[in-house]
Amino acid sequence: MDISIIILHWKNIVKTTKCLDSIKASDLGALTREIIVVDNGSEDNVADTLKNRYPEVILVASAKNLGMGGGNNLGIKRARGDFLFILNDDIVLKRDSLRILYERMRSDGNIGLSAPRLVNADGTFQPSCFRFPTFMTPVLRRTFLGKIFRKRLEDYVAGEDSSESERECEWVMGSSLLVRKAVLDRIGAFDERFFMYFEDTDLCRRIREAGFRVEYCPGSVVVHEHSRGSAKKAWYIAPFTDKLAREHIKSFLKYLWKWR
Repeated sequence: MDISIIILHWKNIVKTTKCLDSIKASDLGALTREIIVVDNGSEDNVADTLKNRYPEVILVASAKNLGMGGGNNLGIKRARGDFLFILNDDIVLKRDSLRILYERMRSDGNIGLSAPRLVNADGTFQPSCFRFPTFMTPVLRRTFLGKIFRKRLEDYVAGEDSSESERECEWVMGSSLLVRKAVLDRIGAFDERFFMYFEDTDLCRRIREAGFRVEYCPGSVVVHEHSRGSAKKAWYIAPFTDKLAREHIKSFLKYLWKWR
């Protein structure tokens, strides 16, 4: 099996089916693939939808929400492919997105993980290649201080001027990742201590620590209908009123402690 495609489903059948339709329309040539949908405790009728519309899809169901890392790990354990394409359910592929990523990784055994260029639904660029965060990173991203220390913030987030350049990254956004299964067999899958947020940062860091590259491949393009759930409210209100914002802070502190 060449590729296992793993989609993490969470209470949004419309987005999951849109993602699946884009996979079915993909041009993979002679590559063999399997599709695994992990139902992360959604308690909806995704099982019936898959059975009726996508009978070839393998459903892995969890009785409860295990988070981003834990949910994806269920799919990783079930996967048989040499490469794992890990997707959020809000991703829509272009016809050649996966094939381009796969061919790039096959051409260079030093690449442990590769990520496509992310664009918004309107086609505008979405940054996804970053440097590892420091204690000041969320402060600069979420407060007025980012305007004062603009250069430090630009050093963290790759700008649109470099969006067309194939390059090595310290970490990439985990909404769409192609990773070698042999690498995960060696270093382990997602660290489930990160329920949501920073599980992708941590994985990329461990891949790099093991001597492999993390690469941004802009020739492969996918649409990411990203909601940025933890950033919807003002920074001084969100920790008190928004569960996702609190989860983001918790995971950030866990990350800093782990990599201190």
